[in-house]
Amino acid sequence: MKKEKNKEKEEIIIELKDVWKTYNMGEVQVHALRGINLKVRKGEFLAIMGPSGSGKSTAMNMIGCLDIPTKGDIYLSRKNIAHLEESDLAQIRGKKIGFIFQKFNLLNTLTAKENIMLPMRFQDTPRGEIEKKAEELLTMVDLGDRMNHQANEMSGGQQQRVAIARSLANDPEVVLADEPTGNLDSTTGEKVLDFLKKLHSEKGTTVVMVTHDKRVAEQADRIEYLMDGQITKIRR
Repeated sequence: MKKEKNKEKEEIIIELKDVWKTYNMGEVQVHALRGINLKVRKGEFLAIMGPSGSGKSTAMNMIGCLDIPTKGDIYLSRKNIAHLEESDLAQIRGKKIGFIFQKFNLLNTLTAKENIMLPMRFQDTPRGEIEKKAEELLTMVDLGDRMNHQANEMSGGQQQRVAIARSLANDPEVVLADEPTGNLDSTTGEKVLDFLKKLHSEKGTTVVMVTHDKRVAEQADRIEYLMDGQITKIRR
């Protein structure tokens, strides 16, 4: 029994313990998160679902080391990151977490390949390795023939696939996808979801996806429902 408990603990890659996030709006306090407890296991595909204003984007910021909680603890690979300095959080983000944003966040002045090379440059990866890895990732998302096109010369679906490839540039332990199909038509959105599922099933990547769309959320192994900054139910 003890051995099983230790194994379970080892498999938890992210854990939020009684996490609160409060914003002071003049004399009013807004509680975006109200004591959230959440565990993400290594290799899991988790969806965090809720309507606008439910706190799901704030939860994503906590998991992704983009913000720190007002109170509570956040563990990433057993290390408490809840109160680290921004410079330390930036290092963790660069090495352990890949981001896929709803608005893609690509640089239009760079080619698809250059956009993917950028995060590797920040980690001092050798130039030759950077270029080879970027080309491999673009081929993986079926954009090998578009690698020298600038971002603004590509469709929304192609840009989102570049964003997926970029999120994998530094071999992150966790990929965070914030409304990854939100700006796409249904057909293109299905293709993007297929890539995320393939990433999870074939490479064993831990994927955490934020969405308000029930159909999208149901692609995950587990759904955590957020309402008014609290987890209201869990569905497996």
